[in-house]
Amino acid sequence: MITSTVKYIGKLRTESVHELSQSIIFTDAPKDNHGKGEAFSPTDLVATALASCMLSVMGIVALKENITPIDGTTVDVTKIMNQEPRRIGEIHIKITFPLNNYSEKEKIMYERAAHTCPVSKSLHPDLKQIVEFIWQKI
Repeated sequence: MITSTVKYIGKLRTESVHELSQSIIFTDAPKDNHGKGEAFSPTDLVATALASCMLSVMGIVALKENITPIDGTTVDVTKIMNQEPRRIGEIHIKITFPLNNYSEKEKIMYERAAHTCPVSKSLHPDLKQIVEFIWQKI
């Protein structure tokens, strides 16, 4: 089954349609690489996919283990590009959990889940994934 269909629509922009949901994502080349930067770039999507994957897998852990949920958790994503060869060099992920009293066991479970999400494991080992966990307390 096709995952998505991607069409080049001109001026360094693409339109991607998710087959199952028909959701649409546009990408634009970044300003530092001939684009307008008016939408996510493809490399922005890679970095953002890493954060989304980490949150999703942690959410699955919460459901399966019936532990304190992560609802309201946010992630700040910073992508750093290398120039030669042009590729993503680093992705900085700052995960901030909402006010809650997570146990030490839960924290370990969530951190392990984040580091083992499928996107994290699919990225090249030379790409530095720098992950920070912020645990706010009540």
